[in-house]
Amino acid sequence: MTRLPLSPALPGRPLSGRILRAGALLAPLALLGGCGGGTPLTFDLAALPGQPRAGGAARSIVVSEPVGLQPMEADRIIVREPGGSLSFLGGGQWADRLPRLIQTRVIQSLENTGRLRSVSRPSDKVPSDYQLVSEIREFDVNSGTGEAVVDLSAKLIAEGTGRVVNARVFTARVPVKTVDPQSAAAGLDAALGQVLADLVRWVNTAR
Repeated sequence: MTRLPLSPALPGRPLSGRILRAGALLAPLALLGGCGGGTPLTFDLAALPGQPRAGGAARSIVVSEPVGLQPMEADRIIVREPGGSLSFLGGGQWADRLPRLIQTRVIQSLENTGRLRSVSRPSDKVPSDYQLVSEIREFDVNSGTGEAVVDLSAKLIAEGTGRVVNARVFTARVPVKTVDPQSAAAGLDAALGQVLADLVRWVNTAR
């Protein structure tokens, strides 16, 4: 494990080395660039599979990029150690900045249900009925409990009035046998999958 200062500047890195998906038994997806020692493994997070149904809801939703503490803004896998200190797990990284990666998987998971008229980003400038805003409260491996923890708070806000229609906190914990890049990424991917399932169901039924 590599302990690094949580400095304000944590730039993402281009995809290099072996590209792995956290789900599907961590099967390699591609090989980009060289295989030199020290090249970090890059992991993705999975969206929920699609089961579109006809006659979706008439409403549309814009999904904002989640916010979070500065360590959560980077592409690094975070370990929460006993006592609450945070460190970065050496040898692994996410395929993008964590907030943008989660935003993309939320959008894809909602789209895959086929129950909304449209799902978009704020930059798309698509008229919407609601805005989904969220905060990454925790997205790390707790080395003390041996768990991958995802904790996401979400609010549905009515466009035009700014009224909070509904709010909820989604949490999932998945056991992790060892604190290494593959196990950490797989555990966090599984925990996010549980959160996404609850979040999508909540968005599609919230009034």
